[in-house]
Amino acid sequence: MFLGDYLEHQLSIGPHDVTRQSNFSIVVARVARRIAVVVVALHMTACQVVPTNVQDDVRGVRVFFATDRTMQANVHPGERFGTDRSDVKYGTCFVSIPRRHKIGALESPSLLRFEFNEDPTQHVVLVNAVVRSKDAFFSELSNHVRNSSTKQAFVFIHGYNVSFEDAARRTAQMSYDLGFDGAPVFYSWPSQATVKGYTIDESNIAWSETNLKGFFTDVLARSDAQRVHIVAHSMGSRAVTRAVASLITESPDAKARIGELILTAPDIDADIFKRDIAPVFAEAQQSTTLYSSSEDIALIASQEINGYPRAGDAGDGLVVVPGVETIDATNVDTSFYGHSYFAETHSVLSDIAQLIQTGEGAAQRPGLLSLRSPNGIYWAFE
Repeated sequence: MFLGDYLEHQLSIGPHDVTRQSNFSIVVARVARRIAVVVVALHMTACQVVPTNVQDDVRGVRVFFATDRTMQANVHPGERFGTDRSDVKYGTCFVSIPRRHKIGALESPSLLRFEFNEDPTQHVVLVNAVVRSKDAFFSELSNHVRNSSTKQAFVFIHGYNVSFEDAARRTAQMSYDLGFDGAPVFYSWPSQATVKGYTIDESNIAWSETNLKGFFTDVLARSDAQRVHIVAHSMGSRAVTRAVASLITESPDAKARIGELILTAPDIDADIFKRDIAPVFAEAQQSTTLYSSSEDIALIASQEINGYPRAGDAGDGLVVVPGVETIDATNVDTSFYGHSYFAETHSVLSDIAQLIQTGEGAAQRPGLLSLRSPNGIYWAFE
C-alpha cells in the first residue's frame, strides 16, 4: 500500500466513527513510524557490492571468517572446512549476490525453475574461501574497517545444523541486506550440519567457547573497529553469551568496544539465561536485544530434548528480564520452521539495521509495540 493510500484509508474509517478526528494524531504518528521504516529499508538496499574476477557481471560481498573446523583438501570452497574440531584458522570469502536479490532471500538453484547448478549471477554462492595467516587476516580486517565510513564490524555466529558454506552465505546476505558499511565477519564452529547431529553440536559449541572468546578478544584489540556488534543465532548464542559475559567482567576496555549484542532465537536454557547470564549484561550495561518467537519449531524440539524452555521461546515462557530488550517476532515470522526470521524477514532485518546504525532502544525504533508481561515491558512487531 502506498503512503498516500495508507493515510487515506486510515482517515476514512467510516462516517460513524465519532473519534476519527481525535485519532488523527495517532494516525499521523503511525504514518511517521512507517516512513522511518521505509527510510531504513531504502538504506538497506544501498549496500555497496564489489566485483569478482570470476566474471565481470558477478557482484558480491567480501566477508572475513575464523573457524575451528578441520580444513580439508577438497578444492570446492563449500567443502573446504569439515565437521571435526581443529585449531582456529582465518581467512576471507567472496559470496555472490544476484542483481535481482530479494531482501531476506538466500537465492539457490531451484528444480521448479529447471536450475541444476549454482550460478553466481543468479544465486547467493560461496565463490571462494582463502585461508590467511592470523597476522595477515587482522591486517586486512583493520584496513577494511579503516576504509569504511562507520569504522565498525559485526561478527555473526551461526547455530545448529549449519555448514561453513551456509554460514558464509548467510553472513554475506545479512551484510548486504542490512546495508552494513563496516566489516562483516563470521565465526564458524564445527556444527555437523545435519538434523541428527544435535547432541554432537551441543558438545562442539561448548568446546568452541574458549576459541570464540579468544577470537572476540583479538577482534576488539586488532580490528581498529570503534564498535564491534555481535549477532548470534540459536545454539551459537550459548558460547557467545558466556564468552561476552566473561569478557565484559574481566576487561572494561572490551566492554567499551562491544556495540550491540543481538541474540536471535537463542537456544539457551531460559532459567540459566535469567539467573546466570542476563544479570551480568545488566550490571555491565551491555546493550542486549533478544528476538523470540512462539512459532519456532526448532526451539520447541530443543525443549523436548533438553526438558526446559529456551530463551528464544515466546508465549507463556517469554523471557523478560532487566537489562535485556525482548522482542516478540511471532507475528512477522511466516516461515515453515520459524527459526531463521532474523535474516529472512524484512521487518526484523529493518529493526536490526536501525539498532546497529543508531543504537536506539526499542522505544525509539519504528514498527515496535510496547507490551506488558508479569515480568515487565517487552516489544512486538506491529
